Amino acid sequence: MLKHFKVPDDVAVLVEISKLRNATEQVFIKCGVPEAEAQLGADVLMFADESGIDTHGVSNMLRSYVAQYNSDSLNPTPKIQIIKETPSTATIDGDGGLGLMIAPKAMDIAIQKAKDVGTGVVSVRNSGHLGAAGYHAMMAADQDMIGWCMTAGGKAMVPTFGAEAQIGTNPIAFAAPGNNQPAFMFDAAMTSIAGNKIGLANRMGKGMSPGWVAHEDGVPDMDGGAVADFAANSMRMQLPLGSTRELGSHKGYGLGVMVDILCGQLSFAPGFGSLERTRRGHFVAAYSVDAFGDVEEFKENMDGMLKGLADTRPMPGEERVLYAGLPEHEVRIERRETGIPLHPEVIDWFRDICAEFEIPFDLV
Repeated sequence: MLKHFKVPDDVAVLVEISKLRNATEQVFIKCGVPEAEAQLGADVLMFADESGIDTHGVSNMLRSYVAQYNSDSLNPTPKIQIIKETPSTATIDGDGGLGLMIAPKAMDIAIQKAKDVGTGVVSVRNSGHLGAAGYHAMMAADQDMIGWCMTAGGKAMVPTFGAEAQIGTNPIAFAAPGNNQPAFMFDAAMTSIAGNKIGLANRMGKGMSPGWVAHEDGVPDMDGGAVADFAANSMRMQLPLGSTRELGSHKGYGLGVMVDILCGQLSFAPGFGSLERTRRGHFVAAYSVDAFGDVEEFKENMDGMLKGLADTRPMPGEERVLYAGLPEHEVRIERRETGIPLHPEVIDWFRDICAEFEIPFDLV
């Protein structure tokens, strides 16, 4: 994650992962979520915080989930239903549950299908936010498979040449296992900046960089400095990946529409046919490496490729070249030892919500 969004060291409060996990589980339980589901939801959030994906960890997301449970817009005890199924595919209705818990179950189905027939593809409708898409893609990679996860919904991205937001940030995650090298894990929004990064920037009083958002008339802000509103009910004007047509914004826009199709149209989720702001859908897939060839040979080849990328001669001013998944792996090692750096405002929120829910507060 860019330094622009990191909590400064002189402000950050380091919290032990075990304490943060326990507090998160207890908050979910107080919202009416069964204990096993609360543990699963906390696991997805801890994956984000441990990996340095602070945009999708507790600091941004947990308060949002609490608000949705309190307003009855999320079902704490959903009954997942398979609407249609073939040996390699399934369409799932999440019964209004939180995607943190629905998406892993969808990926479990995809993985089992991949074990049975080589591939498993599952579309999900009627499910809330799923957190860091990389978590769900990595579930397949951990089973010696290639994993995909996408999620779509809302209105944040301004189409190329458009003057209003129509598409969500629509992230795509892809994961593939190595042997001795950390797995490749790509997880990125199809906008120039992930929506939740705006929340981090707001919290630290920082503006947007050039090419991240558009002006009110849709013209890309290529000067920077603007302050974008992160409020849940705000209409953000985020630019597609590429920022301008000359720099390739049509590619980010096109990919965003592809995610809408796979997540929403393929799951037959309501609202995708008319681009309603409240629409949301997910898509997960698993490809068994064993269905294509020898697993160990694949992983050894992956090691060679990933090591080759990491050993690339760096440009002047840079220490080294990274590949997607390597920095997250290194941050996990560090944070499991030192703790999760949280902004004091997040600590205050935890203190308040623990008091409200009568949960012992012991983060600091």
